[in-house]
Amino acid sequence: MDNLTLKEGFVGQKMIVLPNDIKKRLKENHVTSAFYITDIGFYPMASHHHRTRKKGAKEYIFIYCTEGEGTLKVRSEIKKIKPNNFFIVPKKTPHEYWANEQNPWSIYWIHFDGSSSKHIFKRYSQFMHESSIIPFENDRIKTFNQIFNIFLSDYVEPRLEYANVLGLNFISSFVYYKVERSFELDTKNILVEKIIEFLNQNLHRSIKSEEIAKEFNRSPSHIFNLFKKKTGYSLIHFFNLKKMQKACEYINYTDFTAKEISYRVGFQDPLYFSRMFKKYMGVSPRLYKKEQKN
Repeated sequence: MDNLTLKEGFVGQKMIVLPNDIKKRLKENHVTSAFYITDIGFYPMASHHHRTRKKGAKEYIFIYCTEGEGTLKVRSEIKKIKPNNFFIVPKKTPHEYWANEQNPWSIYWIHFDGSSSKHIFKRYSQFMHESSIIPFENDRIKTFNQIFNIFLSDYVEPRLEYANVLGLNFISSFVYYKVERSFELDTKNILVEKIIEFLNQNLHRSIKSEEIAKEFNRSPSHIFNLFKKKTGYSLIHFFNLKKMQKACEYINYTDFTAKEISYRVGFQDPLYFSRMFKKYMGVSPRLYKKEQKN
């Protein structure tokens, strides 16, 4: 194993610096070239931790503080870092950061690069005008540990790809947190989600547009336009798609005949159901069932 693990004297710390030949592979790999991790680590209660890079780093640096305090200086701008703050230092930019002497921070950190990294940093700069506070979620730490453990195991290509896909997802969960949050709070999206829930609960029925509009006390045109705008699908197309997906479940996990499945997803004409199934799934129900057994 070519991992280079360095120690800086923090009890419980862990750190991996990927060898240059692995970085080169990641940079040339079609899956990871847009985003790849070069270094990763965790420093708990990092007393006396102090890092200065007068010429900056070759990669972008992501740091997430979970407890304690620290200070970040990028060029001449100084920011105090507290629990649940995260920040990204741009590459090739002079910077300095250090732990508070009385209350040293615990930090998760990742160095990353790739063709999309500058765009990720641009979004970070756009959404987070200062060091951001983001609610702690244990799932993020689980993802970080999963990434770290993959890098500890070996350098098989699919594992490297998976670790870096997870890495992009991990950092995106911070950078795009405000976007995700605004999406969750968007009442229009809540309405669309309720419509989808209603449709999923009524896959066994044939529902007219007027009934859906009445259910949500909106005009049909308002419902249809909103749904199309938010999902990219027309309401009827989406409803039929969900019906066909449900039909696939029946084919895979039951012994129902095509006729029985047709009735269970709201089609009284089995022939019409078969035509619709082929339209959405590309094959007839009979051929789909045959393919699943091969």
